[in-house]
Amino acid sequence: MVTMSMFTACKNTNITRSEEQLLRENYVSNNDQKERNYFVYLPRGYHSEPNKNWPVMLFLHGNGERGNGNDELDYVLSHGPVYEAWIQKKDLPFIIISPQLHMFDFDQRGLGYIDNRKPSQIPKRLIDGVPPRSTAFITEKKINRELSISDMSAVAPLRPLGWEQVESDLLNILENVTQKYRVNRNKTYLSGLSYGGFGTWYIASKHPEKFAAIAPVVGWGHPDFMTSIAEHKIPIWQFAGGRDSSVKIPYFYAGIDKLRELGHTKVRFTVHEDMEHDAWTRVYSSDDFYQWLLSYSLNNY
Repeated sequence: MVTMSMFTACKNTNITRSEEQLLRENYVSNNDQKERNYFVYLPRGYHSEPNKNWPVMLFLHGNGERGNGNDELDYVLSHGPVYEAWIQKKDLPFIIISPQLHMFDFDQRGLGYIDNRKPSQIPKRLIDGVPPRSTAFITEKKINRELSISDMSAVAPLRPLGWEQVESDLLNILENVTQKYRVNRNKTYLSGLSYGGFGTWYIASKHPEKFAAIAPVVGWGHPDFMTSIAEHKIPIWQFAGGRDSSVKIPYFYAGIDKLRELGHTKVRFTVHEDMEHDAWTRVYSSDDFYQWLLSYSLNNY
């Protein structure tokens, strides 16, 4: 999917920069052998700077954006860095990969946020300007520091039927994009929200050598995943919502503490005390978030 003209004049300079693009790429899933699509966002300037290799970010969406990877793929535009770059027109200097997690029968579980969603709710890119952002989640929960859960031995490390189910697909997608587009392998990043936050911890723990930095958003990491991450000293910025009623704040601390015990020092943990589960809206709209990612490279350490 390519919209608007290929080139646009860059303001205040004589340089003509190519316009951003949102493309669909095909693949066959190893999970069910069916053909699916994923989004690849190419940043402004990609085509007009043919000698530049670009940072790449793999983004894993949350539970509500699952789908068949075909006519339901647009649901992944609802949140995250592609929403910011494509819908809100934030000038992000990344190639962004945004696949869609299989439904895995979650449309048969009576989940209103999946059962009641409609294509009309998918945000649309405007020719002029940007659409208004969605309103914040409403909560009556007070801001209150809750005690951390230190013993996670009886806690499942992952939510059911998440991104770990398509691990090989994600690796293949990342490799395909790396080969097809001008990617800076040393600046490969991983981020995800909610179910995608859990997936971020999992994928990073299994393939720590691939990522220059990771940012799990409103999804905690189980202590069992931390050894390989600490050994590779992957820079981490973990985010949580202090009033989150879906992924609750007491579960976030044990994994972070485990990293510290293992001697990992490149760890940030930010709690947006005033926010519900949608703390991701503040995270992905922030310039600081993307600048932090770009400050790290695999050849830095």
